[in-house]
Amino acid sequence: MPASERVPEVGLSATAAPELTLLTEGELTVRGQVRDASNAVLYCEVAHEGRTAACVYKPVAGERPLWDFPDGNLARREVAAYLVSEATGWGLVPPTVLRDGPYGEGMVQLWIEAAGAGGADGPDGAGDAGDAGADEAAEAPEAAGPALLALTEDDEPAPGWKAVAEAEVGEGRTALLVHADDDRLRRLAVLDAVINNADRKGGHLLPAPGGRLYGIDHGVTFHTEDKLRTLLWGWAGEPLPPEAVAVLGSLATALAGDLGARLEPLLTAAEIAALRARVARLLETGVHPGPGGDWPSIPWPPV
Repeated sequence: MPASERVPEVGLSATAAPELTLLTEGELTVRGQVRDASNAVLYCEVAHEGRTAACVYKPVAGERPLWDFPDGNLARREVAAYLVSEATGWGLVPPTVLRDGPYGEGMVQLWIEAAGAGGADGPDGAGDAGDAGADEAAEAPEAAGPALLALTEDDEPAPGWKAVAEAEVGEGRTALLVHADDDRLRRLAVLDAVINNADRKGGHLLPAPGGRLYGIDHGVTFHTEDKLRTLLWGWAGEPLPPEAVAVLGSLATALAGDLGARLEPLLTAAEIAALRARVARLLETGVHPGPGGDWPSIPWPPV
């Protein structure tokens, strides 16, 4: 993609700028393919002016068409999710750009090694930005991240945990699916409500070394209809924390200005209008949204 056509940056942290330059300008070399992803997800190395990094490349050509997302492509939605995340100041999405690669235009995102992954070994490692390893996590939701998700046989969540839903665990038994009452997860729940994330699975949560938490895989976002589907329903109906209210107010201002303009190459006018409406609704109600309508509220598979 010529430099003049690249998606402009907005509200980006100073620490993200060098990584974005590396991802955008660097030479992209495919090293492998991430297993078990629903679309083409390639594990790559990017190199620029002596710097190298691992990254994920999702070419548009490798996307499977979706019946309910007829406009645009998934790669552009992933970049839009990154821009919105950066505008919140929370930095919940790894640095993400739209660029040309070996298989055409696609999304390129910095590879995040999950805490406790034991080292990043490419697509066979645990710290990827795709769906790899979801099969291993299926029997233990907490494997998606230390102390983030769990199943309990108790009727009520223990202190420090939030109830999501009852889950069938085989042989006619059920267990309570819970997530941590964690400020990092709560911020991610607010972001998901803003971008209308239709696929917040446990495997899309990446706790990084140092205590930071990232969310990944944001291709099915920004729909004009309500499609929020997540494992982070624990705060549904509760008042938004003051921090979130302040962030949403700033986000509304940004969407009326630079951020809204920079989303135009990525989303349709109707999707941007719906995004602004969701932010306004969250500010008006002042509470975390809850499940509703005919759309399934829990992603499948949940991990």
